[in-house]
Amino acid sequence: MKTILHTDGAPKAVGPYSQAVQMGDFLFCSGQISIDPKTQEVFTGDIKQQTEMVLKNIEAVLAKADMKFSHVIKTTIFLTSMSDFATVNEIYATRFSSNPPARSTVAVAGLPKGVNVEIEVIAHKQA
Repeated sequence: MKTILHTDGAPKAVGPYSQAVQMGDFLFCSGQISIDPKTQEVFTGDIKQQTEMVLKNIEAVLAKADMKFSHVIKTTIFLTSMSDFATVNEIYATRFSSNPPARSTVAVAGLPKGVNVEIEVIAHKQA
């Protein structure tokens, strides 16, 4: 059964999609960008701060499903510049220090709201 998840701890969707969809023990999280969930304001400054905001938003969505970063089995990172790759990796590694998930990183021409990083995750309750 498909369950739509929403939390006020993460930004509202900026389009016709759900923050996350749960199917059984799997959680499919939509890409998160650097939007403050309290104000819905977009942050387009420092890439370290953008990445931290993105990961905090993901953490809130995972928590809504009673999951943590340790449950994440696959991530996709979208970057507007591969020159940010090392910096994003540094921040990302703080959440996935052991047994990291499978991952893809893709350079893109642009991201919603003019941000520089977007991350989506797939998680599993028994991971």
